[in-house]
Amino acid sequence: MTRPAAVTRAADPHHPIRPTAAFSSPRRTLTGSGEALRIELPAPWTDHVELVAEALAGFEVDDEVRAPGTGPVAFGALPFDRDAGASLVVPEVVHGVTAEGARWTTTVQGTADRPCATSRHDRATEPDHAPVGEVTIRSTRSPADWCAAVRAATERIAAGGLTKVVLARELELRADRAFDPVEVLERLAERHPTALRFLVDGFVGASPELLVSRVGEVVRAQPMAGTAARTGEPEADQRRAAELLASEKNRVEHQITIDVVHDTLLPWCSYLDAEPAPTVVQAGPVQHLATLVEGRLSRPAPSVLELVAALHPTPAVGGWPRDPAIELIGELEGADRGRYAGPVGWVDAEGNGAWAVGIRSVQLAGPVARLFAGVGVVADSDPAAELAETRAKARTLLEVLVQL
Repeated sequence: MTRPAAVTRAADPHHPIRPTAAFSSPRRTLTGSGEALRIELPAPWTDHVELVAEALAGFEVDDEVRAPGTGPVAFGALPFDRDAGASLVVPEVVHGVTAEGARWTTTVQGTADRPCATSRHDRATEPDHAPVGEVTIRSTRSPADWCAAVRAATERIAAGGLTKVVLARELELRADRAFDPVEVLERLAERHPTALRFLVDGFVGASPELLVSRVGEVVRAQPMAGTAARTGEPEADQRRAAELLASEKNRVEHQITIDVVHDTLLPWCSYLDAEPAPTVVQAGPVQHLATLVEGRLSRPAPSVLELVAALHPTPAVGGWPRDPAIELIGELEGADRGRYAGPVGWVDAEGNGAWAVGIRSVQLAGPVARLFAGVGVVADSDPAAELAETRAKARTLLEVLVQL
């Protein structure tokens, strides 16, 4: 049987397509169109990530350009639930561009049983529906009921057994026409140009948080935990950033996440280090404490998906310790997160890739949009303050969705 083939060539810089999958970071942007192959991961998906490597290894690669993100690339938006199944898609066409200006196109063509590869230029197509006009928004759970869940979580934490749990609120939007995921992605790019922006299977977002990336032997993560609202006034925001850095509650919450990420990655590394102190990163209507963790992988280097499976979920989106926190989320949250706060990103046949934490995100399905906003709850959390934080975080997507 003929092996599937992927051909990578240097690309014309003016080569637009209408994406069905995309991931953009400050270092590299990959944009895919069509679906050459879908890779299914049985439940639990964390135990079957090697199936992606096996599928990508089955391609015959003809690369004029050799760099991370060339050759066959799989995009995925994986469930928050580690015990669920998942799928990743290999687009028919992938355009890549780096921050240094290198550009390429990888093309996979053919039937399901005998794909072949050629190079081609696709023109961007326009959406086949009119813009959204009216949008209604509802919370799937009343604010009072959600605050009661936060209060219950603080009591459980105070009783011992865990130090933090992340609880999220779900909002549902219904429009008079289908949402256009490409338009949502474009608007997010305009508003949040430095965020990790993504589109996979109708899951769209602009996350501030890098779960993990692997480029050759270099591994990076930038965990975030600890949040303060932004006002848009520079002096006030600087004052709040200083308060965030000085907050013992937020620094303790942040350090838990840093330690977990560092200790999880360390067994794969010959060298690994974290910044000595966190910085404050702006993320639309809020700002977060963030710390870069960077190192060099030992040989043989693991695929980025192996690192994703080991890290997810970090304490920033689940809690700590992991198992009792996840159990408490299931008991108190009252909603299926789906892909929210799950890993979203890409992986190539060499195991390179970049994966964000799927926050500041929305799942689009025709005229319906589901989005979540989460907060880290500790023993002394104030339910009203946590409710206000969910509203601030939700604004990132609401400001885009209600203005379409």
